[in-house]
Amino acid sequence: MISMKKNDNRFLLAAMMVLVSFGFYQCANQNQKAEEKQTTNGIWPVEKANEWYKKWGWLRGCDFIPSTAINQLEMWQAETFDTATISRELGYAESIGMNIMRVYLHHAAWEIDKDGFKKRVATYLDIAERHGINTLFVFFDDCWNPTYQTGTQPAPKPGVHNSGWVQDPGNLYNEDTTLVKVLEEYVTDVLTTFKDDKRIVLWDLYNEPGNSNRGDSSIVLLQKVFTWGRAVNPSQPLSVGVWRKDLKALNEFQLNNSDITTYHNYNGPEEHREVIDTLRKRTGRPLICTEYMARRNNSLFSNIMPILKAENVGAINWGLVEGKTNTIYAWDTPIPDGSQPKLWFHDIFRKDGSPYKQSEVDSIKMLTGK
Repeated sequence: MISMKKNDNRFLLAAMMVLVSFGFYQCANQNQKAEEKQTTNGIWPVEKANEWYKKWGWLRGCDFIPSTAINQLEMWQAETFDTATISRELGYAESIGMNIMRVYLHHAAWEIDKDGFKKRVATYLDIAERHGINTLFVFFDDCWNPTYQTGTQPAPKPGVHNSGWVQDPGNLYNEDTTLVKVLEEYVTDVLTTFKDDKRIVLWDLYNEPGNSNRGDSSIVLLQKVFTWGRAVNPSQPLSVGVWRKDLKALNEFQLNNSDITTYHNYNGPEEHREVIDTLRKRTGRPLICTEYMARRNNSLFSNIMPILKAENVGAINWGLVEGKTNTIYAWDTPIPDGSQPKLWFHDIFRKDGSPYKQSEVDSIKMLTGK
């Protein structure tokens, strides 16, 4: 048995305090390492994401392409870059209190004219800024036509939804082994050029990965584009929206790597509320719905937009003005003679600026305070 001197109790107490302090240090250090492990992919901490979101207020707007463009290439190529229509139609959006547009880019338009492409992007941002509108840009897309070519674009097929919209990069990604380097240069160049532009709210790196029956094969490019984006480290957040429940591997990767949680939902109020609740519990991050509003599906301005405002979820519907994309027609219900559907599927305005439904515009203006 070890004998104790008079000061042994003090010594023991001091030793215990050292051990306790060391324990706290070890715990804190382990927590720090765990946090570092969680953020090695470069994703913003939840606190940073929520602080970022506060400065924007309630975001509301459209997926935008001018009515004179059938697809991303026709919007961005020099010969068809239509600043007059862009300005006029963003004016329609401004008139009803919208403050953000989601706009698709395309690497092929950049590849044939890199400096000109970036100048046109800057010009678009200048026009949008004059209308009090910020921008969310989209890089890649798995929707609609899997092949494309630059130059003159095809005319719309009468009554067919998005008959000329093109994927990026589409089938070419599997056919041309050199394309991945081009895509990396494209993403890096555009992000580097505009990484501190305060008019850009967010970068949407990939629209609906896995669509067009691509499934989990899209995860290869999805992973790469996040890597490229993190290497540039723009001041704006990066995101890829979830859009279909059964794409589990893609959804997990998207949610685990997106600074801001974005999603698509074209269903009615009950299903939409469920998605909001599920995603909010899952990530704790700000939510932006980057596609909604399909009248046939009961996804309406009157029953969805109030929910999004009340929940402080960004509200971006498809789309703004009827035009060459033919999105007034439903996805799977063509009208071959090109006559107007009794019920528009998407879009708010006719080309002349008159609303498809005045009651909808009145509802939007009431919600935006315009």
